[in-house]
Amino acid sequence: MTALLAAAAVGATTAAVVTATLDSSGTKTVTRNVTVTNAQPTSSASALSVNGVWTRAKSSVVDIKVQTTSQLGQQGEAQGSGFVYSKTGYIITNDHVVSGASSVSVNFPSGATYKATVVGADPSTDIAVIKVNAPASVLKPLAVGNSSKLVVGDPVVAVGSPFGLDGTVTAGIVSALHRQIDAPNNFTINDAIQTDAAINHGNSGGPLFNLRGEVVGVNAQIQSDSGDNAGIGFAIPSNTMKSIADQLISKGNVKHAYLGVSITEIPSAVAGQLGEAAGVAVKETIPGQPAAKAGLKAATSTRALDGQQYPTGGDVITAIDGQSVSSAAELQSLIDAHRPGDQVRLTVTRGGSSRSVTVTLGTRPAQAS
Repeated sequence: MTALLAAAAVGATTAAVVTATLDSSGTKTVTRNVTVTNAQPTSSASALSVNGVWTRAKSSVVDIKVQTTSQLGQQGEAQGSGFVYSKTGYIITNDHVVSGASSVSVNFPSGATYKATVVGADPSTDIAVIKVNAPASVLKPLAVGNSSKLVVGDPVVAVGSPFGLDGTVTAGIVSALHRQIDAPNNFTINDAIQTDAAINHGNSGGPLFNLRGEVVGVNAQIQSDSGDNAGIGFAIPSNTMKSIADQLISKGNVKHAYLGVSITEIPSAVAGQLGEAAGVAVKETIPGQPAAKAGLKAATSTRALDGQQYPTGGDVITAIDGQSVSSAAELQSLIDAHRPGDQVRLTVTRGGSSRSVTVTLGTRPAQAS
């Protein structure tokens, strides 16, 4: 299975499992395990108890009710969570919570309910911003932490409204970092936080805290055979959330850079047997998109090794702007750091020879093919 970049692709050596988003829509997604080891330890200074985190957060985590209308005119309902982002009424939640909304209402812990408008949503990162016209006394923004400082084993606390039970608190640890999960538009979200803090349907859009009471993630998905909590949940990292939310507030939308390829990783362990360079092989180029326009060559055949199919005969991307690339996640992250219209210099290997290709990045389409 492959995805388009800048979606990453499912690498030939990664494992896939079925997961479920946390609202009531029943949407299914896929998560992939990507090993990256660049996190820095989070500070234990000023650590709070779980009750201390909840006490600080309880007035700022909200329950979101959504009315939807399908293209056929059918009415529906959805429910999720969110949290106050600013004293001007901006609230963070997931895109999949408010997608297709005809009306949105926000219930505060005080019992007050306010109508909300959708300011903007980004399906590529599953982040949305809504706005309420509420008194300043009701709007208590939460502090946002630096998710890049998390390490595996850090304690975390989730607060939200699973099954509509507002103000529910659960605690656990960071079980893993740098997971890849599928976005609502089938592109890939990098750097997702995996946690064993119990989260269920209705937790979507709610905050994941460190023990300093800072938001370090936005709860979004679970892995479960039953559809309920099984001890593996995923949150969008706060650094991604903040970047996307600020753009949605200022512009109403987010445009992501796009290369326009489907790719498969070529690990160094098998590169020699394949007669290819280690890196990210171009499996396909999308007609009319940046990679194709720049002349990147797609694979001409495949070869099976240890039960995995690897593309051969095309370009293998080994670096972007001089920075080495060994995985689909690294390639996506480097593309995501750019904007549409930016030029990047790809180092590619074809037929044993290395060359440089300059590509002008495009704009990611609304939906992955």
